[in-house]
Amino acid sequence: MGYTVTKTEDEWRKELGPKYKILREAATERPWSGALLDEKREGVYTCGACGNELFKSGAKFDSGSGWPSFFESVNPDAVQLKTDRAMGMTRTEVLCANCGSHLGHLFDDGYGTPTGDRYCMNSLSLDFKPE
Repeated sequence: MGYTVTKTEDEWRKELGPKYKILREAATERPWSGALLDEKREGVYTCGACGNELFKSGAKFDSGSGWPSFFESVNPDAVQLKTDRAMGMTRTEVLCANCGSHLGHLFDDGYGTPTGDRYCMNSLSLDFKPE
């Protein structure tokens, strides 16, 4: 897929610092460790690499997973979904549609939400813009 924002991996590494492993190498932060897990203000969650708007605060819910969770993205074109067969299982990886950075995974266990979906995101992959 051609992304709107493209950089070399060296440019990403320099720009992202410690967030590089998660955003560009699909690492996962430890559960319950993310600064945005308990964020309750109204606003928009954006890609931590390029600033693309991804999720509205109204779609955030407490999934009990230890990672920020959302039941829908701001629009279907904000994220890219990709089959992930790493770690001996099949999951759906969520990438920023603007720059291709890894955000987390999508699961269909968002019980009690309007969509039944749980976008389970790494807090370090996101930035937050309060309203």
